[in-house]
Amino acid sequence: MNKIIKQFKDAAILNNPTFIQVLGMCPTLATTTSAENALGMGLAATAVLILSNVIISLLRKIIPNQVRIASYIVIISGAVTAIELLMKAYLVDLYDSLGIFIPLIVVNCIILARAEAFASKNNVFSSFIDGVATGLGFTGALFIVGCIRELLGAGSIFGIAILPEALHATIFIMAPGAFLTLGAVIALVQKIKKTLENKKKAEINTENDGEEVII
Repeated sequence: MNKIIKQFKDAAILNNPTFIQVLGMCPTLATTTSAENALGMGLAATAVLILSNVIISLLRKIIPNQVRIASYIVIISGAVTAIELLMKAYLVDLYDSLGIFIPLIVVNCIILARAEAFASKNNVFSSFIDGVATGLGFTGALFIVGCIRELLGAGSIFGIAILPEALHATIFIMAPGAFLTLGAVIALVQKIKKTLENKKKAEINTENDGEEVII
């Protein structure tokens, strides 16, 4: 259980693919015009991550090293196609809203990176957990950016009006707003991370000073 918790903490928070590693910027910038779109894209990418991680882990010992990247792309493409068809059948409005960005999950560097760095080297269960954790970290990042952009740009979240029209800043649901919002959130995350690291270093130094005094 501790190992699973550590995996979730590392993949979803400490090494968040969007806020820390700054990967998958295309869907992050393009599909976060609303909280609903952001959540839909994040969950679709999570489903692909889980499927591709599990399949690649199952086949890792029989995929020739010389064609592993090509094989991973084929597997990821199959997973994306399955998710796309399911969304087209059961989530028509979301499918129409996300449009071309669903098939573009195939070239999302987060998915290929986890396939190469983790799934190809670990067992099925660990790869499954990694897919879930990384996917939820990505989904959470998209959701945060989507909520901020929809709130500031349209005055609502999930279509529920919160701010009066006079306070709407439509730039936030346009392309420039995506860069402004993402940049501000990443800066805040980095500031918090740096503060926590400095606090931890200060605590270690204090403990070391105490040990020296005792000696």
